[in-house]
Amino acid sequence: MKSPLPGSSLTVARIVALASLFIASIARADRDSPLPDWGGGYLTFYLDNDLFANTDRDYTNGARLSWISSNRDIKDLGSVQRMLRRLSGDADSFWLFQKVTGFEDPSNIQYNFGFSLTQLMYTPERAGPYVQPPGERRYAGWSALGFSLHAKDDSVLNSVELLLGTTGSNSLAENSQDFVHSTRDIPKFNGWDYQIPNEITADLSFVQKRRSDLLNRDHGLIRMDGLTEWGTRLGSFRTSAHVGGFFRAGYHLPPDFSDPRLTETAYSNLYFDSDDPYPGHWSLYVLFGATARAVAFDATLDGPMFHDFETGITREPFVAEVFCGGGIRYRQVEVSYVHTWRSQEYEEQRDGLADFGSLALRLRF
Repeated sequence: MKSPLPGSSLTVARIVALASLFIASIARADRDSPLPDWGGGYLTFYLDNDLFANTDRDYTNGARLSWISSNRDIKDLGSVQRMLRRLSGDADSFWLFQKVTGFEDPSNIQYNFGFSLTQLMYTPERAGPYVQPPGERRYAGWSALGFSLHAKDDSVLNSVELLLGTTGSNSLAENSQDFVHSTRDIPKFNGWDYQIPNEITADLSFVQKRRSDLLNRDHGLIRMDGLTEWGTRLGSFRTSAHVGGFFRAGYHLPPDFSDPRLTETAYSNLYFDSDDPYPGHWSLYVLFGATARAVAFDATLDGPMFHDFETGITREPFVAEVFCGGGIRYRQVEVSYVHTWRSQEYEEQRDGLADFGSLALRLRF
């Protein structure tokens, strides 16, 4: 059995080094750099975990640190984000994206750019065996660095993100889980030697969101809004398409376009052209929603794309989920919690239904 201390120390050191490099690269960037200038924006930390549902299996943990800029002119974007602009639906996009996702008035478009660090972790139900338990979810991890561009007007937000990552032991999923379990005195999972192998991945995601006000009472103190979305993802980690949406209602509802959960292109995003987005010091709200997804490929269920590797399970082509939760904001800090119930992701999955909780901590600069 491996000692948790070396792996834990190595994990912390690597994460700190990677985060330092990530922040420093943004701070040093200028308009001639692949990365744009540093400036005001949103920093968001997402944490998914099934311990909120008193389980520890299948999709067991997800973590994402995302930063998104305030509104910027197109000339202020870096070269990576300018490349992604061809898929944003604005006047300089490919013809198909202009027709399907374009804006009514290109002069009203505003831009935000973003960066993200994401790690996802999957384990079987039984932690004790030193080999992969047959018929259970394969041990798998994935970590990625994301570059995104967000184009928006007063009714539509189009988000494009390029994710470059790795599966296998290079994702550090085993190290992260061992560290968390050792600090909380939880038994470790022993079969990580049988996780899916290392493979470099590249994924491109597009998500369009449309928002509308549904209720505005007492001079805006009590509000309800709705948000619909659709999106697609093409890549060597996951290829899928989805539709969904959610509703929010509350006191001093924050006028932002934030993702309540860790999803593709999950960022905190101000609504449209709001320069002073917060109506008061406090906000309190609830939300509920649903998503339906078609999955054509998933490296954690099908095995890595460029390896001859059998996971021992059969992926379900369609997955549905419902979620509900709420949040609270004081000035520039916001905390939210959302609980998700997800349908069966592979044929051999026990109980059929999985659930997990999602925490989000947002800080606006």
